[in-house]
Amino acid sequence: MISDQQIIDATRQWLNTFIIALNICPFARREQQRDSIRYRVARAEGTETTLETLIEECRFLDEHPETETTLLILPNGFADFDDYLDMLDIAERLLQAQHYEGTYQIASFHPAYCFEMASELEQDDPANYTNRSPYPMLHIIRESSIDRAVRSYPDPENIPARNIQLTRELGLQKLQALLAACYPE
Repeated sequence: MISDQQIIDATRQWLNTFIIALNICPFARREQQRDSIRYRVARAEGTETTLETLIEECRFLDEHPETETTLLILPNGFADFDDYLDMLDIAERLLQAQHYEGTYQIASFHPAYCFEMASELEQDDPANYTNRSPYPMLHIIRESSIDRAVRSYPDPENIPARNIQLTRELGLQKLQALLAACYPE
């Protein structure tokens, strides 16, 4: 069985060699350098327990302003992308119900991520790799941090289009190799 530390190490490698190195998220480098990213492995296989952990992480962030964001890594129970999306939908509604809307938002990552607009034939579109990660993950982000980062970044609305162009230029084989290199041996 892979340890929590191995899962965290794989996630850190993905963050460093893909997200930061390719500038997929231009705001990640700062937080990685500040060591303000929390990595939490949640081994629960069910939606209910995962959602409880999500709210625990929101409370943790409430109590620890020096921690900018949490990567809630879900190595068990959500390998199927549709199951993950069902849980994500409930998670977003839970944030509203717990009065966290406007305080935190969730960015979603999954090894089989496929944008909603992509058809079955486009499942291997390299653009999907902007949200592919070694493990299913919920990225809990402070809304105030997003607002601050976007205000200080030139042309933030162009980030998705730039990432789509970049991933398509890199090509499917290169992206698959980058992601595969993150998994523990």
